[in-house]
Amino acid sequence: MKIVATVALLHLCLSATAAVSGNGSTETALTAAPGDVALLPCHAVGNAAPSLTTWTKNGREVARGGGSSRGPSPAARRLAVLRDGTLNIARVTPGDEGSYLCNSTLPGDNAFRARVRLQVAGGPENVSVSIGPATALSNGTLIAYRGSTVSFNCSGSSYPSQQLTLAFRGASSGDDSLVSTSGPWLDHRIEGIQPSAQGVYSCRARNTVSHRAVNKSAQLLVYYVPDRHPECMWAPAQDATHVQFNCTWFGAYPTPTLRWAEDRGGGGANGKRRVYATEETDSLSVTLNRSLLSDGETLRCMAQHLALAPGKEMGCSFTLKPPYPEGEPLVTALEATSVTLTCSEATSFPPANTTWRKGLQQDNMARGSKYVLSVEGPVLKLTIHNISKEDEGLYFCRSENPLAVSELEVYLTVRTSSPYTGAIIGIFIAAVIVGSAVIIAKTVYSSRHRICLGGGFAQMEEDRGDVLSLVESDDEQVFQDAVPRLPPLTNGCHTTLVQIHRIPSSDHEDAETADASPQQQEDTVQTEELVDLVKF
Repeated sequence: MKIVATVALLHLCLSATAAVSGNGSTETALTAAPGDVALLPCHAVGNAAPSLTTWTKNGREVARGGGSSRGPSPAARRLAVLRDGTLNIARVTPGDEGSYLCNSTLPGDNAFRARVRLQVAGGPENVSVSIGPATALSNGTLIAYRGSTVSFNCSGSSYPSQQLTLAFRGASSGDDSLVSTSGPWLDHRIEGIQPSAQGVYSCRARNTVSHRAVNKSAQLLVYYVPDRHPECMWAPAQDATHVQFNCTWFGAYPTPTLRWAEDRGGGGANGKRRVYATEETDSLSVTLNRSLLSDGETLRCMAQHLALAPGKEMGCSFTLKPPYPEGEPLVTALEATSVTLTCSEATSFPPANTTWRKGLQQDNMARGSKYVLSVEGPVLKLTIHNISKEDEGLYFCRSENPLAVSELEVYLTVRTSSPYTGAIIGIFIAAVIVGSAVIIAKTVYSSRHRICLGGGFAQMEEDRGDVLSLVESDDEQVFQDAVPRLPPLTNGCHTTLVQIHRIPSSDHEDAETADASPQQQEDTVQTEELVDLVKF
């Protein structure tokens, strides 16, 4: 039993006495909890013990003793009077509550009366606060996730009554009361909880009679992550064979765990992916050299956090590619002119550093009025002004990133321009035009009779192998009788039937003409004229 606590409480309450009657009696208010031991004092005057003390409750005597009176020992009874007149009530019950009157007889037949009011109040007991749904850490701290619905329950027991209050204390607020009730429990709910609701929640139970209060607290943390994925970036290192990869994911609480690792199908030789770095931070950097990188490898930064839903991953990645410069490998230019060499490189990652170099020694191109370098997106241009024979040779478009070095070879040929080039070209064109005119004129002249007779050029090829054979006779009548005539036409003209012999080749005709005598050639001309007259 809580004897010590009860005695201390009784001494504390003695200061709250007040006079109740004109005969000098006093009343003291005491409070005891069920099951405790209550000591109701009667008087304290020097060291003299009263000869007899009688305690009554509501006009009925409940205990007598003190001085030389004999009776059962205090331990044998639940209510007993001690030697100094104090009423000892063991194992207080709610029925012991009431107003008690003490009548004491002091030495010298002096009487003393005192009044004590006993209140029985129990609790608060079994005070608790519960928050859910929430995850408990090893130190008892509870975790909820942003946007979820969280319920709070506060409970306790007190006799005869109690006041329950749910209070909140956050980082930016004081001890605020959220809800209060006089019942045995209370409920509170927050929908779509936010980080501002993170703090300490307290359940306070206060006995309305004894004013005793009990407080139970629980700390609630609200975890959250940003809606966006981590950001992956790269930065060049001082050495071209090294590269620095950065991964940032700000806005998560608490601090997330970031990890840089390779993302290959099947992993390494042991079936595991190589992990380059892992740390509990919101910004993680890793520097890798050329020996650790390969074409087509994917580097991934993964974020781990308790607020992420199961199976959901947040991360970013890079797929590495070596450089591959492209352009025209052969370029020709005239002396004293300008030429532009172009090189395009847009496939590498990290982006390559592309430069123009000259000669087998790959000397750097110094910018100036002679060599002009310009960049248009992924295209790097080298313009050479006032070209001379010294500019002829091999040029290199060199692209380098942390994975590899790749080069495009361009050979520039410089040709010397002649001052007579224009005249030569003009003469050649004029000769072609004159030659074509002569050929056309000769062809038209040789076929003039066919063109004039209406055959046109379309029948020239068909009639080239036709030869007329005429028989010369001294007798005109014989000639007329020998040549059959066609029936007369409607226009009154006669047509003479002529025998035509086709010679396979025009070369044969030319040969026969060449072998004929001048007289034969003259006869042939006369015959052609006669044929023309016959056709007309």
